[in-house]
Amino acid sequence: MTRERRYRILIGGYALSSYGTYLNMVALNLYVYAVTERAVAVGAFMAVRLAAGFVAGLVVGPVLARWSARGVMFWVNVVQAAVLVVLVTVPDGLRTATLFVVSAVGGVTGTVFVVALRGSVIPEMVAEERRTWANSLMVSWRSLAMVAGFASAGVVVSLLGYTAAFLVDMVTFLVCAVAVAQLPVSSAEPEASGETVEEDGAGREDRRRVPRALVALAAAPVLGLMVLLRAVDALGSSSHNAALPVYSTELDTDSPAVFVSVFWCVWAVGNVLVQQVIQRWTSRSGRAVGALGFGFGTIAMSAGFILAFAGLPWAATVLVGLVAGAADGLTEVSYTSHLQTLPDALRTHAFGLSATVESLGFGVGMVAVGAALEAYSPLVVVAVAHGVAIAIAVVFVAMVLRERAGAKAEKGAESPRSLLPFAQSGGHPRAQEGD
Repeated sequence: MTRERRYRILIGGYALSSYGTYLNMVALNLYVYAVTERAVAVGAFMAVRLAAGFVAGLVVGPVLARWSARGVMFWVNVVQAAVLVVLVTVPDGLRTATLFVVSAVGGVTGTVFVVALRGSVIPEMVAEERRTWANSLMVSWRSLAMVAGFASAGVVVSLLGYTAAFLVDMVTFLVCAVAVAQLPVSSAEPEASGETVEEDGAGREDRRRVPRALVALAAAPVLGLMVLLRAVDALGSSSHNAALPVYSTELDTDSPAVFVSVFWCVWAVGNVLVQQVIQRWTSRSGRAVGALGFGFGTIAMSAGFILAFAGLPWAATVLVGLVAGAADGLTEVSYTSHLQTLPDALRTHAFGLSATVESLGFGVGMVAVGAALEAYSPLVVVAVAHGVAIAIAVVFVAMVLRERAGAKAEKGAESPRSLLPFAQSGGHPRAQEGD
C-alpha cells in the first residue's frame, strides 16, 4: 500500500469525523440549551471548548515530541468516542457537568489531532513537492464534511433525536481511529524536549528555556507576521460567524436560516472549487501556492466577507460567497504548506502555537463582537474586524515582495544572466517553488 493511498484513507476518515463534529456542533448547542434552559450556558459551553483548544495548542508540541503522531491521533479519536458514550448513558443529574466535560475534551482532542495531522503526518507521508496537493485534499474534503454536517443536523436531531446524533458522531470518530491505525509507524526518534537551550556571548549555556515555536518565528519575521495575520483572521472569522444570524434575521424575520444556509453552502462550493484548481496547478507547474497566495487570499477573503453584509442583490451575494470561500481555501492551503517547510524539530511546535493564537483570536473576537453587535450594525462590525486583517495582510504582502526583490538582487549579483539564464529558478523555469 503506497503512502499516498494510506493518506487518502486517512483523509477519508478525517472527513467522516469532521462531518460528525459539525453535526454535533449543532446538536450539542441545542442540547445544552434543552438541558439547562439558559442561553448563557450555550455561551459558556463554547467558551470552554475554545479555552481547552487554547491550552492544547500550548502543550501539543511537547506531546508530539515524545509520542508518535499515529498513536496520539488514534487515542484522541477513541477518547472523543468514549466521552460521547458517557454522555448518552450518564444519569440526568450529571448530564450538565458531562456536557462541559465533552466540550473540554472536544477542544483539546480537536486541536491535537489537527496539529498532528498538519505538522507531523503530512510532512512524513507526502513528498515535499506534493504537500500542497495533500493540504488541498484535506481542506476540500473537510469543507464538504462541514456542509453535510450542518445541513443534516436539523434533520437528524428532528427525526432521530439527540442520542442518535451523538451516537453517529461516536461512530465517525471510531472510523477515523481505524483510518489512523493503518498509517505506517514513524521511523523517526521522538525528541527529548520541546524547548531549546541558548548560549550566551561567551559560549556558555544559558539555562533559560526558549520555546521552539518562538525560535522558529524569531528566525523568520515573515513567518511570525503570517501567524499574527492568522490570529487576526480568526478574529475576523468570529465577526462574520456572530453577525450572520443577526443579519439573516434582519433580511427575513420569518425564515432567518435561509441566508445563513445559502451563504455557507456557496462558501463551501467556492472552497472546494479552488482546491481543484490548486491541485491541478501544482501538479502541472511543480510550484507551491506561496506566501503571496496567503497574503492576497486573506485580502480577497476579508473583502468578500465584508461585502456579504453590504445588502447586495442575491446574485452578487452568491458571487461574493464563492470568492470568499475560494480565498479562504487558498489561504489555508498556503499557510499550512508554508509552516510545513520548517525543520522537523520546530514544525509541530509552530503549529501548536498557531492553534493557540487562532483560538485566542476567535475567542476574544466572539466576546468583543457580541458586545459590538448590540450597538452597531453587522456591516460595521464585520468591516472593522476584517478591515484590520486586510491592513495587516497588505503589510505582509509588502514584506514578502521586498524579501523576494532582495533575494533576486543577491542572486543577480552572484550569477550574471548572460552566463546563467535560469540561475534564479535553479536551472529550470519550474524548479523554483513559491515562498
